[in-house]
Amino acid sequence: MAGVNDTTITVKEFILFGITDRSDLQVPLFVVFLLIYVITVMGNLGMIILIRTDAYLHTSMYFFLSHLAFVDLCYSSVIVPKMLANFLAAKKTISYYVCAAQLGCFFTFMITECFLLAVMAFDRYVAICKPLHYQTIMSQRVCMLLVAGPYIYSFWVALLNTIATFRLSFCSATVINHFYCDDLPLLALSCSSTSTKQMLIYVFAGFDTSSLLIVLISYTFIFSAILRIRSTQGRHKAFSTCSSHLTAVTIFYGTLIFMYLQPSTNHALAIDKITSVFYTVVIPMLNPLIYSLRNKEVKDALKRTAEKIMVVFR
Repeated sequence: MAGVNDTTITVKEFILFGITDRSDLQVPLFVVFLLIYVITVMGNLGMIILIRTDAYLHTSMYFFLSHLAFVDLCYSSVIVPKMLANFLAAKKTISYYVCAAQLGCFFTFMITECFLLAVMAFDRYVAICKPLHYQTIMSQRVCMLLVAGPYIYSFWVALLNTIATFRLSFCSATVINHFYCDDLPLLALSCSSTSTKQMLIYVFAGFDTSSLLIVLISYTFIFSAILRIRSTQGRHKAFSTCSSHLTAVTIFYGTLIFMYLQPSTNHALAIDKITSVFYTVVIPMLNPLIYSLRNKEVKDALKRTAEKIMVVFR
């Protein structure tokens, strides 16, 4: 990695402590997380294929949803395979550079998900508050830019943060008290000054919270527009178009807020790990389920696909 030389690198690998050190729980946890990961891969990959193959889902909303499914798939795949391997491994090591790659990918996909959810909130705002101009505003070119922006921004933020973390010196302590390479446990191991890195965390955290601000502003206008609809059926129809996204947003941001906005005196490592499991492993599994079970258009597309498959095998 740029800026890191042999005098800075004093360790070649780290040891991941994992979720727990209880030997009797390793195999049961392996089975549970393997099942979650299989559902995650099948759900998100299935969502991507369904959106790409069903002509009725070729709209901007489902274009964004396909990218959310892709990010969730990558997001989970960065963390879970190594975690699964460590459940069964005698020595739970991760090399210095693999750890750096995992941290960088984790940052990239987490930040991308934040801004994709904000983009989807904006899309729902335009659909409900400006329906007559929806096709003009959410043109193909605009949709491509709204998707490309989060990927590009998150890549550079992840790159800068990862370089800043791995320019630090790691001397004798090599046990990361977590189940993946996360920033705060790595900073706790450093034997050099972390002031520059901490400043970067605060600066980019400030920028990244703008995604939540976009979501809140969008839904303020959305709820205001829905309340102005006179008929109950009209209000229900308008709300149903954003209920799946609102559920996903609430779960994702609610978990992050619980994780990062607790007073430092209330932080317990066990709780932090459980929260991390939720937003790195469980949420990528839940999103395709939320969008398939709560979305009529997706359920209709699944029925059409199932009918086509049945015709092929008759």
